[in-house]
Amino acid sequence: MTDQSSNQMWGGRFAAGPDAIMEAINASIGFDQRMAAQDIAGSRAHAAMLAATGVISDSDAEAIREGLLTVLSEIQNGEFQFSTALEDIHMNVEARLKEVIGEPAGRLHTGRSRNDQVATDFKLWVRDQLDAAESGLLALIQALLAQAEAGADWVMPGFTHLQTAQPVTWGHHMMAYVEMFGRDLSRVRDARARMNESPLGAAALAGTSFPIDRQMTAEALGFDRPAANSLDAVSDRDFALEFLSTASICAVHLSRFAEELVIWSSAQFRFVTLSDRFSTGSSIMPQKKNPDAAELIRAKVGRIYGANTALMMVMKGLPLAYSKDMQEDKEQVFDAADNWMLALAAMEGMVKDMTANRESLAAAAGSGFSTATDLADWLVRVLGLPFRDAHHVTGSLVAMAENKGCDLPDLTLEDMQSVHSDITDDVYSVLTVQNSVNSRQSYGGTAPDQVRAQVKRWKALV
Repeated sequence: MTDQSSNQMWGGRFAAGPDAIMEAINASIGFDQRMAAQDIAGSRAHAAMLAATGVISDSDAEAIREGLLTVLSEIQNGEFQFSTALEDIHMNVEARLKEVIGEPAGRLHTGRSRNDQVATDFKLWVRDQLDAAESGLLALIQALLAQAEAGADWVMPGFTHLQTAQPVTWGHHMMAYVEMFGRDLSRVRDARARMNESPLGAAALAGTSFPIDRQMTAEALGFDRPAANSLDAVSDRDFALEFLSTASICAVHLSRFAEELVIWSSAQFRFVTLSDRFSTGSSIMPQKKNPDAAELIRAKVGRIYGANTALMMVMKGLPLAYSKDMQEDKEQVFDAADNWMLALAAMEGMVKDMTANRESLAAAAGSGFSTATDLADWLVRVLGLPFRDAHHVTGSLVAMAENKGCDLPDLTLEDMQSVHSDITDDVYSVLTVQNSVNSRQSYGGTAPDQVRAQVKRWKALV
């Protein structure tokens, strides 16, 4: 396709083309060419509708359909020459279509504008990314469920403030992330349902006087319905903002898990071993095995959240309907989508490949007075102490164990009775880590039976 020094699509309005600076700031083809498939799909649906409603002839519609397929093939095969003088993907496709089929190409734009065209293309592209995110989240959830099921009764320390709090099970910890990514999955599905209205046919901002059938094009493109207000249809970018918001929340979850994997895989913890596929070595220290994939996932939240903030700033001051500012809506969405999909795939790979070091987990589970709460609960349940009194007694016993350099189960009955005389040797039954986790039978608790029940529930859901 021949590059043009002036944009012939503007017709006779301007005597000369824009200078180099204006061309550079105005052109979006450098990035919006990613929407070529969506642009051509929208044009094919529009042409078929124009023929069905008698706006253009069947022969012109057939020529347009064949020509668009030719253009799409050229783009997919890397044979298409994109032109910055033609500004965007829409003008590039239409100009090439005219070269391929001649006069009928000029009838394709009847009853639409670039405003509704770009909104449609962008919605289709974002919708595809939401579908990809759904697939990625489902795969990650499945990997987590496999880990949870395998380790439903493996004990490990649960933390608050990164301090040992109470024993939990490996399966319970994995299921916490299933819940988090499950909410992300719900947000993805909600966002897709909410955005699935077609802008096509809203034209520049006021609709069109041609007898078009917007329901037909909406159905052809997989939308649930046409957007109900033409002003809103061309100026709405909520779907992109919601995509970025959903991606940002999910990126936070990915980052939190990545942080745990970085900590857990360290020599100090040794909770997990990450596979070589998701680790790297050091250029100078031969003993190192670095969790680089997890660290890079942890960093992705900055880019994704930054994209969310950037688009909000673009949209916050725009009056209805379309403003050229909205050309700045795509690059950050494209970048965020790329990084979100990559982070999801990398996390799924790490979860599938990682090995939980059961012995290290169990050893850590019993340290740090992790069964202190079980002791307090026993004092309430067996001796009838008010919980606040039981809390005080337990705190005194923890202090005693700390001074002796031992853990709670290592205190003698005599030691314990020196703090509260009614304590019996039955107390030792609750001070083992396994008994602690087995006792947490409340719904959503860490007991292995509860974990397995949640795994079963989620398997049925996904």
